[in-house]
Amino acid sequence: MSNKPAKEPPKRPARIELPPVPPLPQVSASPDIASVEYSTHRTKLSTLRTGLSEHRTDLSEYRTDLSTFRTDLSTHRTEMSMRRTGMSFQRTRMSDDRTLMSVIRTSLSLIGFGFTIYQVFSKLRDAGAITNPEAPRNFGIALVLLGIAMLIVGMVHHVQFMIELGRTRRDMKRQGLIHGESRFPVSITFMVSLGLLLLGFAAIANMVFKVAVFG
Repeated sequence: MSNKPAKEPPKRPARIELPPVPPLPQVSASPDIASVEYSTHRTKLSTLRTGLSEHRTDLSEYRTDLSTFRTDLSTHRTEMSMRRTGMSFQRTRMSDDRTLMSVIRTSLSLIGFGFTIYQVFSKLRDAGAITNPEAPRNFGIALVLLGIAMLIVGMVHHVQFMIELGRTRRDMKRQGLIHGESRFPVSITFMVSLGLLLLGFAAIANMVFKVAVFG
């Protein structure tokens, strides 16, 4: 059955004017003539009943066509509802991607700002401009660690949410509630967060263990 509903509802049969019921004939006293008169009256009644029966048949066919039209509309609405529900999974997935993007922006700010503070005060110490840079340097390290921790928490939440969302989507697809035809790929935002996490670890290695990752 097609998912598209009929373009127009079926046309209702025209109303008919009910003809008057043939009156009872004045029966003759002669049996032969009375028999003919009764036979003629029965024929008129039969013709009236035939006309009414044909009209009832037309109305019955109209009701059948109308029921089919309503069924097609209901099927179409169900189809549209299934597709809207399927697309809502994609919108939910993209919404969580945007949440992870916010976490990435905040973590990047913390890591970049902390690493910059550390480098600035390290250069000032090497130039002899200051003698006690430990406090600001420790503050920079704390900012980088905070950015890494925030990024890890955001990534873990993202993975758990995507696994649960994918499980719910598969269950609804198995129950026939959605089609589930669209792809559900790995998030590019998550891959970017992995790269930022590696950069954060490289920054900590440079700051704490003096590993010259960045040259």
